[in-house]
Parts: sequence; C-alpha cells; structure tokens
Amino acid sequence: MFGGYGLYILFSLPALLLGMWAQAKVRSAFSKYSRVRSNVGMSGAEVARAMLDSNGLQNVRVEETRGMLSDHYDPTSRTLRLSSDVYRSNSIAAAGVAAHEAGHALQHKQGYFFLQFRSLMVPTVQLGSWLGPIIFMIGMFIQSTLGTQIATFGLILFAATAVFAFITLPVEFDATKRAKAWLSTSGVLYQSEMTGINSVLDAAALTYVAGAVQAVSTILYYLFLLSGRRSRR
Repeated sequence: MFGGYGLYILFSLPALLLGMWAQAKVRSAFSKYSRVRSNVGMSGAEVARAMLDSNGLQNVRVEETRGMLSDHYDPTSRTLRLSSDVYRSNSIAAAGVAAHEAGHALQHKQGYFFLQFRSLMVPTVQLGSWLGPIIFMIGMFIQSTLGTQIATFGLILFAATAVFAFITLPVEFDATKRAKAWLSTSGVLYQSEMTGINSVLDAAALTYVAGAVQAVSTILYYLFLLSGRRSRR
C-alpha cells in the first residue's frame, strides 16, 4: 500500500505536524510579547546580566549574535549569546528568552548532570546525525548478513540523535524553571507580566518535545525497514 517514501511520511507525519504546531506557537507567542514593553524596561541583555550577576556569574559574557531566535549559551567559552531581537529589546518576550539562556549558565555553574551529559554527546551526535543514515542505507543495499550488520551499526549510530533529543528535554525544562523562578522574584518584571513569560517559554519547550518525537519516529522507520529485511531472509 505504501512505497518507501510513503512509508516514511506515515512514520514522520505526526512528528512533523507537532513540530509545525510548536513552531507556530513559538512565533505567535514571541511576536505577541515582543511588542509588549516590560514595565521596568530592561533590555534582554540587561536582564541576562542581572540574572548572571545575582548568581555569582560575573565571568560569563553576554554578547549579541545574528539570526532570529539564535539565542544560546556556550559552555566552552562561558558566553551567553542573544539575538538582536532579544539583546536590544525591552519586551517581555526578550526578558523571558534572556533569562532562559542565563538559566543554562546557572546549570553549568552547578554542574547540572543532564547539561554535562549533553555536552559530552555533542561530537557523537554531530557525526551520527549525518553518517548514521548513510551507513544504514549502504547496509540495506548489501544483500548479506554483513549488510544487515552494517545497517544495524548505522542505526545505532543515528540513535544517538534520539538520546540527545531526550537528554535535551530536562536541560531545557530546567532552564525554563530557573528563569521563571528568578523573574518572578527579582523585581525585573511585575507578577502580572509572568503570563507573557509563561506563554513564550512554554511554547518554546514544545519545540524540543517535537524534536524528540521526530527523532524517535525516524528510528522507528529505520527499525521497520531493518525488521522487514530480516523477515525476508
């Protein structure tokens, strides 16, 4: 009933739809609250700096970077990089994103296990995400036990991406929790503004859930192909 491409769509469509919905919610929430100025009026850069300093992280730099929603914390250089829309803006959305990224710096300082584990996985994931599928497909074209073994190795290599996606979930959820806790007690925002913070950060969290679901759906597709090959032997 389904060809190879159709079968892939069958496996990946739920994750694809979830991802599209999550991205739409992020863009909608960020667009809405990026137009709402916070009452205190601190820029994203100032919010990040204040949160870092209040937690003894004066040695972490805050820099501006290019790209929309390209905000991230770099643990290797101890640098928090914020997109221009966050770095310069004094909106509620900017405050939420900046505090979330500062939350990662706090995780780094405290040796948060999942952040450390994720950092260790980065080289493996960078290799496995593109090399794993290639090795898998090469193995599938070799009609022998060796081909099955090669395909299995490619699948295992690619599976690191799914592990990485799931390890990312507690990292991001915890950073969001830290951001909300600090913003609600620091005086940077009024309590009435936390509704916007929750909307922006909760929507962003959905994108990581969608990424994990997408990784699992791809793994299941490869497993289905591999099990079908074995049953035909």
